[in-house]
Amino acid sequence: MKILMLSWEYPPYMSGGLGQHVKELAPALLAIDATLELHIVTPAFGAPSSHESVDRLHVHRVTTALPSDDRVYDDVLAANPSFVEVAQQVIEDSGPFDLLHVHDWLLSFSAIELQEALGLPLVATIHATERGRYRGALYSDMSRAIDAAERRLARQAQRVITCSVAMQHEVRDFYDVLSERISVIPNGIDGSRLRRLSGEDLSEFRRRYARPEELIVFNVGRMVYEKGADLLVESAPQVLSQAPDAKFVIGGRGPLFPSLSQRINDLSLHDKVMLTGFLTDEERDQLYVVADVCVFPSRYEPFGIVALESMAAGTPVVVSDVGGLGTVVQHEQTGLTTYAEDVYSLGQAIVRVLNDPQTASARARLAQAYVEDCLAWPVIAGMTCDLYQAVLGAR
Repeated sequence: MKILMLSWEYPPYMSGGLGQHVKELAPALLAIDATLELHIVTPAFGAPSSHESVDRLHVHRVTTALPSDDRVYDDVLAANPSFVEVAQQVIEDSGPFDLLHVHDWLLSFSAIELQEALGLPLVATIHATERGRYRGALYSDMSRAIDAAERRLARQAQRVITCSVAMQHEVRDFYDVLSERISVIPNGIDGSRLRRLSGEDLSEFRRRYARPEELIVFNVGRMVYEKGADLLVESAPQVLSQAPDAKFVIGGRGPLFPSLSQRINDLSLHDKVMLTGFLTDEERDQLYVVADVCVFPSRYEPFGIVALESMAAGTPVVVSDVGGLGTVVQHEQTGLTTYAEDVYSLGQAIVRVLNDPQTASARARLAQAYVEDCLAWPVIAGMTCDLYQAVLGAR
């Protein structure tokens, strides 16, 4: 089976969960099916076009300018013809192919053009939706254009993959797609790197962020409105009144960074809330392990890979009950869930974890076992291969 995959993100060019997903999925697919050959067409931002191959994985990079934030749709649309040209050459050199698989709307224009020209079945993974991100609203012409591209892709694909039931409902309701055409395949996790860290002495690393007696409340992610880091800052006074040894460590960067920094100063919390800025993958993973609780109070979250990574590290988690987070974390079993945008609910859940570490650790052990048994990449790759075969069989 030969698969042509189109993804706007792939290492080393990654800005979110999409790139991490494709990075982990590709080798897992090849490991699960010895007959599969995978070609990935992806941007090379600011670098020359290139081609690299390792065994049955072939990566074709297309020279592309990095889109500007206020012209993302127009810049991406203008770049798509280059991807069609490269993909057609790949098909000519390495075809025939059995199936196209595209991730999100950014290269959907190329995928649909190739689908129509070649008659290949198209599978689309929709990682998030524009309407979902803004709670059903479309705030600008660009937002409406992105929504239209997502709608066209969802309707054009033979099968849509979403990472959670919540996302399945979004695609079904927003784009009038039948539920039976939408398959839920969760994001996967490779917990081996986190398990290795759990056996190391990280006490010196931990001292960079907190004193030995302090309890680390860790959050990491893009500093944007939908991730809810501002809600965590607002909960800090309540948490500190009941768990005075708490230390909030918030990692990441983004447009909310200046306002969060100002709010921390306004609340006189500079000794108790640390904004780390950019974290390397290694620093992030070490903080998952040394934290006493990982907290993700998102307003919108299709899945929540950071929660999954925290669970794989064996650390207690507190998440808002939105989107995929409410599916990944089972309240009172594998973690605690809180009401969305409810600062009091969030604060109380954090206090419960910090003040009852024994019960929190028991939940964390169940969470770690669930991740290892049900969300390991071989499991996810197997589900994806089964879907490929179902699409080809239906054809």
